[in-house]
Amino acid sequence: MTTTKHQIVAALKEIAQLLKLESSDPYRTRAYARAAQAVADFGGDLTEMINQKRLTEISGIGQSLAGVIEELFQTGRSSLLEKLRADVPPGALALAQLSGLNLKKIQTLHKALGITSVDELKEAIEAGQLRGLSGFGEKSEGALLEQISKQERQGADMLLLHALRTAERVVEYLQSYSGLRQIDIAGATRRWTETVSVISITAAIAKSPEALVAHFLSYPSIAEVVTESKHEATVRLIEGTTVRLSVATPANYWNLLLHETGSDAHLKRLEDIAKKKKIVFSSTKVTAPGKRTSLKVKSEADIYRNLGLQYVPPELREDLGEVEAALKGKIPDDLVTISDIQGMTHCHSTYSDGRNTIEDMARAAQAMGMKYMTLTDHSPTAYYANGVQIDRLKRQWDELDRVQERVSIKLLRGTESDILRDGSLDYPDRILEKFDVIIASIHNRYKLDEDEMTTRLISAMRNPLFKVWGHPLGRLVQRRPPIACRVEEVLDAIAESGAAIEISGDPKRLDMEPRWTREARKRNIRFVISTDAHSISDLENLKFGIGLARRAGVRRGEVLNSMGVEDFMNTVRPAGP
Repeated sequence: MTTTKHQIVAALKEIAQLLKLESSDPYRTRAYARAAQAVADFGGDLTEMINQKRLTEISGIGQSLAGVIEELFQTGRSSLLEKLRADVPPGALALAQLSGLNLKKIQTLHKALGITSVDELKEAIEAGQLRGLSGFGEKSEGALLEQISKQERQGADMLLLHALRTAERVVEYLQSYSGLRQIDIAGATRRWTETVSVISITAAIAKSPEALVAHFLSYPSIAEVVTESKHEATVRLIEGTTVRLSVATPANYWNLLLHETGSDAHLKRLEDIAKKKKIVFSSTKVTAPGKRTSLKVKSEADIYRNLGLQYVPPELREDLGEVEAALKGKIPDDLVTISDIQGMTHCHSTYSDGRNTIEDMARAAQAMGMKYMTLTDHSPTAYYANGVQIDRLKRQWDELDRVQERVSIKLLRGTESDILRDGSLDYPDRILEKFDVIIASIHNRYKLDEDEMTTRLISAMRNPLFKVWGHPLGRLVQRRPPIACRVEEVLDAIAESGAAIEISGDPKRLDMEPRWTREARKRNIRFVISTDAHSISDLENLKFGIGLARRAGVRRGEVLNSMGVEDFMNTVRPAGP
């Protein structure tokens, strides 16, 4: 049985972490970390590269690393990884996330107190058990408790990007189990929320659910088993991520998937409707048939149908009006999907702060089936991002023309022009008028007060050259709040201007929040769903933009880059005064 790409990446990362813990060779540690990233970013056929002995053609992978990857791929094992694991106590990697705990101290904790997890360490500290151990005292106890508390606060929510990557690795691991009928990523990850506290995975198996649970508990990156039963287990991984697997028979699977996907508020609304219809449906768990009628279904849609509701897509299951809409049959059947998108918008190249050339980006977008791509490198004011000065624009456009001759995808001249403090756009109008598309964004002076920021944005939107508002409110999820402005006034201005709003698929941004996108839709504002891609791998950000748009109920016809190239160009082309 061969090993998947995700599993290879996970193994290389674990090797790097174990090497770092042993402090054996920092260069070797970094080599494995770089190799893990190189494999993760590789967009080609990894199986083909391995079978043809061409792994060393991937930057960052030498002969020795190629041998480790080949062993993982062909056997599902790594002799190096197994040796490194054998050299450290159980739970060492999770404990090593706490500053001040080196391998020697972790070995002391394990030998003296049998500690194998952060939770066990916390209990030992609170019981005063560390003070008699060499290397530990009252001061170090306090420092460790503070770190554990901080870790618990931070670990409560992870970015959707990290949740999805982790979930995909676990799913690929579980798919190797014989007898598995169905497996899905559920929970907040399936709803595409910006952050996720627990990764939920559901599975269907006809016999022995406990055997699948046991297989799950053998996943190599588990640091701690939190709960375990015949049908379910929750674990904490080395990096602190919490993952729950729930298993059902095929007959009960769709009930399980729905319950593990919907928000508590959405499920409670369904329960209230079920009670009126005398149908068994609990908002907290799937119940056994009783005196009322139970649901026997072959899909989630059947559950909603039996409740007298239109099917509610996962992204909408938040109790924000979707149940009322489903009762009236008013949930759109044309919510935007990834297959609707014809053009890749908001893409950077090495001309500013991108990591790939124009041709690399164009060929990658073309391979994804895109019909056009907007090259929107940064404007001069973004000096920190190597913004394209006017004297470099001609060289960029000449290269764009040369690449156009070698690819079938249509390449559009664009810019991500900074919105300056006074609301003007970076580059003189005589230059801006020559672009095919202008995405205008704020990249500095985020801390202007509400009045100043609102004035700044409205001024920009009154410029007839303004066509797309880029990553509108400038937030970075968990790192930087949205800019302070009167959003509804700004939306009124952009509705009047006829410009569009970007829905950013950058998983660190996910901007705008669905509540503001819903307000924009009320004003008949249209959107572009972008990747804000700074590399080939970033083109995959499109799925995050789609998820964010669907959460706000965005329909295909409201998305400009669902248009063909000619209609798109005619809509976004800058117009002079």
